[in-house]
Formats: sequence, C-alpha cells, structure tokens
Amino acid sequence: MSICPKNKSSKARRDKRRANWKMSAPNLVKCSKCGELMMPHRVCKACGSYNKKEIISVEA
Repeated sequence: MSICPKNKSSKARRDKRRANWKMSAPNLVKCSKCGELMMPHRVCKACGSYNKKEIISVEA
C-alpha cells in the first residue's frame, strides 16, 4: 500500500513546510597565528598552522 492523504495539502501549506530548508553561512574565526579568516577546528590555509603550531608548510 502507498501513502494516501485524506485531504489535499494546499500550496501555501506545502511551501511553509519547505521554507526552513536552507543553507547557512559558514562560521569563520580568525587564525591565532596570522589573523586570516578560517573555519574553526581546521588547519589554516594561509599559514598552515593549527593551535599556533605549524602543521603543513605553505609556500608563499
């Protein structure tokens, strides 16, 4: 058996339900070493450091 709704859902009711499904802007923090904006808990792409320690070497 498949789903069989009792009554038709209006377009407004359907669209209200879908209104909250959206992307949010990424949360950005300043790098503690170089001050560049980066995503939290990740290695900085600008200087290659995490928690004030150099993890990867980045060529300038």
